[in-house]
Amino acid sequence: MADEQSLSGRVTIAPQVLTTIVRQTALSTEGVLRLSGRVPRRSRFGGRRAVAPGIEVIIGDGEVQVVVHIIADPGANMLHLAETLQTEIARAIEHIVELQVAGVNVTIDNVAFVSAGAAQP
Repeated sequence: MADEQSLSGRVTIAPQVLTTIVRQTALSTEGVLRLSGRVPRRSRFGGRRAVAPGIEVIIGDGEVQVVVHIIADPGANMLHLAETLQTEIARAIEHIVELQVAGVNVTIDNVAFVSAGAAQP
């Protein structure tokens, strides 16, 4: 087996990769029906910024700040859902790209009632 060599170089993660991680993590969380369609306004955090419907990610000083807007299931405990999203989104980013997460701000923009027999949005 060959010895591992230490290579010099640079690895760059596009901010859009982080929006994808946030989207997939949020949508896989029980109680989240979908992301909000609104695009977050520029926040007070400085750094490289990526936005997608319902998501804003800012990378600065080796840390990530996330803002996510969701539409929730009305049967969900909203406080528990928001806390779960904060934990799971931070964990996913730290695990997948090994960036420190400074904060995850969750806004529940609305709840959506799905009638019986109707397809979920």
